[in-house]
Amino acid sequence: MDLDEKFMRLALDEAFRASERGEVPIGAVVVAGGRIIGRGHNLVETLTDPTAHAEMQAITAATAELGGKYLTDCTLYVTLEPCPMCAAAMGWAQLGRLVYGADDEKRGFSTFFESRRPAEGGERAEKKLLHPKTEVTRGVLAEECAAPIKKFFQNRRN
Repeated sequence: MDLDEKFMRLALDEAFRASERGEVPIGAVVVAGGRIIGRGHNLVETLTDPTAHAEMQAITAATAELGGKYLTDCTLYVTLEPCPMCAAAMGWAQLGRLVYGADDEKRGFSTFFESRRPAEGGERAEKKLLHPKTEVTRGVLAEECAAPIKKFFQNRRN
């Protein structure tokens, strides 16, 4: 198992914690120097706070651990493609690398600007929200990351 898969599995553990609380099962961890410095899972319902996404929880924990607002030497692993709010927060934190599992075709940051981007020569959406130096890796354990979210919403519809 490579490191990306290892840390994504730990983000999946966080997603399970969210699920246990009745939250949308999304989890995140922030890693620096091979060590987890922040973790989080959705707490939107628990805190009645629309900004309490897994990524925001993990970023807050990581910056507290580091004692500073920048995450330039860090990687954030999250089970679902971040929304524009979370991507912008990563941009302000100057996150070094983002790794996510499942794509979010409805609310993900990379599709948010699709209809607003010029057809020719348009800037990629992630470059509008993330820091220009942030590296993005998508699709790590994508099916495993998507499964709990799909199950959550299927159960809500039934």
